Amino acid sequence: MGAAAEAGRLLVINAGSSSLKFKLFAAAPLVAGLGGLIERIGDAANSTLSAKLRLPDGSTQKWEDKTPITNHTTALEKLMRFLGDNVSSSIEQEVAAVGHRIVHGLDIAKAVLLDDAVIKKIEKAAALAPLHNPPGLAGIAAAQKVFGPAVPHVAVFDTAFHQTLPPHAYMYALPMEYYKQHSIRRYGFHGTSHKYLAETAAAMMGRPLGQLNAITCHLGAGSSVTAVERGRSVDTSMGLTPLEGLVMGTRCGDLDPAVPLHIMRTTGVGAAEMDAILNKRSGLLGLCGNNDLRNVIERRAKGDPEAALAMDVFIYRVRKYVGAYTTALNGHVDAIVFSAGIGENSPLVRALVCGELQRLGVIIDAEANAEMVGGRQGFISKPESRVKVLVVPTDEELSIAQQTVGVVFGDMGEQM
Repeated sequence: MGAAAEAGRLLVINAGSSSLKFKLFAAAPLVAGLGGLIERIGDAANSTLSAKLRLPDGSTQKWEDKTPITNHTTALEKLMRFLGDNVSSSIEQEVAAVGHRIVHGLDIAKAVLLDDAVIKKIEKAAALAPLHNPPGLAGIAAAQKVFGPAVPHVAVFDTAFHQTLPPHAYMYALPMEYYKQHSIRRYGFHGTSHKYLAETAAAMMGRPLGQLNAITCHLGAGSSVTAVERGRSVDTSMGLTPLEGLVMGTRCGDLDPAVPLHIMRTTGVGAAEMDAILNKRSGLLGLCGNNDLRNVIERRAKGDPEAALAMDVFIYRVRKYVGAYTTALNGHVDAIVFSAGIGENSPLVRALVCGELQRLGVIIDAEANAEMVGGRQGFISKPESRVKVLVVPTDEELSIAQQTVGVVFGDMGEQM
């Protein structure tokens, strides 16, 4: 298997209900290559494969191909033909392993080799992630059909990093039967990103991961915050589903559970519509009619009161979690890490979140903060800041690739 890694490639795929995101890596050393997205699977008239590759001179080569794609298997077959034409004519023989991003793995605590037992657990978890696990299973089935039994497949779970939460953090104060019989508890999500952020922050600070206490902020259309104690997740803002926690693009985040019950009783809204209201029509969209924070910021700058309110609610919720997780870490915070679309690219959001945290030991360098956009990585706190503040562009595909190599190739993968 070591020789296969040295000569082979690694394919990472993330299957959505009508999409297939992909990235190809050289397996050893682990280097990212061409990546892209197949969209509108099942809509034969509009399905599209788009891809890009960053060249050594810093420029980017791009492709776009409109082609009928009826299901995930035909999508993957189309992808392999595309890679054969543009990367290597023997690409199917070169792929040494496939890494799959799966949202929910119940109690699975690490990346694992896919077998029938793991697939059954993913199927069971689909009740808790109905929008995500079934497409993930479709991607697994397609990849296993295309590559056959000789190529190993690894599942990397969004929930795995958070399996280190202690019971007092993951239990809800509900009758115990709901936990024992229906697995109702906090699971947390974005775990692959939070794991990558903690590991990268530790490396940037020159300390072992096991000696790092950090608050990692994955802020995008979907947002979450995690408390990392000595390299392990000990609390996280998302819960049984990704709905809990921060205000997001279209998700409400934390909410009195009586609110949806009251709305259902007084308006006649059914369970399915209530679910859509909470997940797809709330958050920034619900507060000001726009789910893109960039547009909210523009409107706020022009004096729009609803946009200003939406921004205030968003910032307050993030800041509140940072404060709560400072307590969860017993006041010992080495770093606050910002990432994802908003966290990586909005100096304003970072400044507003950190602006009132001086008493916690946070001192922001305004100039460094303003410059840290567009995929840049670095520190935005002043040298005298007790808590270091970092911007780290998340790379979930790289993390999936690293974990896949570790599972399939053992110690060699860990050394990468």
